Amino acid sequence: MMLVGLFSAKDKQVEAKLDLLAASVEARGGRVVGRQIQRRGISRGGASKMTSPFSRRTLLSSGKAHEVADACRSAAVAMAVFVNPLTDHQRAVLSDLFGCPVVSGDDLA
Repeated sequence: MMLVGLFSAKDKQVEAKLDLLAASVEARGGRVVGRQIQRRGISRGGASKMTSPFSRRTLLSSGKAHEVADACRSAAVAMAVFVNPLTDHQRAVLSDLFGCPVVSGDDLA
């Protein structure tokens, strides 16, 4: 499985959050093969939007979404798991783009 997350540039707990998600995935019999991170708030004007998604459709920027899709296909992952909550529409769009089911860590609880 591929772990994916959108994080504020000020978030110092990124690795800890990904480690928690990885433990949850592994407890359910999954194997994590990669981690993809997008930071928000580094660029000019981004600080005021740090908690907002880049896109309502994909949560990520289009470039990062395609980068994650390529990584998912290259690693032939069975599923991508987001740290962030996702809407049903985002799950559908990302699943089509990534070529595998996409869920949120909340869905694993």
